[in-house]
Amino acid sequence: MPFKFEKLIVWQKALDLSDEVNKLTKTFPKDELFILTSQIKRAADSVALNIAEGSTGQTNPEFIRFLSYALRSNIEVVGCIFIAQRRGYIQQEEFERIYHACEEILLMINGLKRTLN
Repeated sequence: MPFKFEKLIVWQKALDLSDEVNKLTKTFPKDELFILTSQIKRAADSVALNIAEGSTGQTNPEFIRFLSYALRSNIEVVGCIFIAQRRGYIQQEEFERIYHACEEILLMINGLKRTLN
């Protein structure tokens, strides 16, 4: 593994989240394609991408900055699933699965940030 981020469990969990969100949005109505579907997919992808971008060749303060971006994107995913649930696009079980994945990623990002300080 030539890149530091590939070893990070939080990055691997973020990839899993991205996959879950991608599968989930395939069931969203077509009229949400360029609205909520696009928003939640970009946010989920951004979690993994910011972890990767910040981890390689950066100083600790710079990595922490990118982890903060990843954290914000993770929280955006949570906001999007609340909207999706209110609009009737996802069931409680799907909501809880994504919510708990985001909660786990939040804790892991915060833990990683603490180790870098």
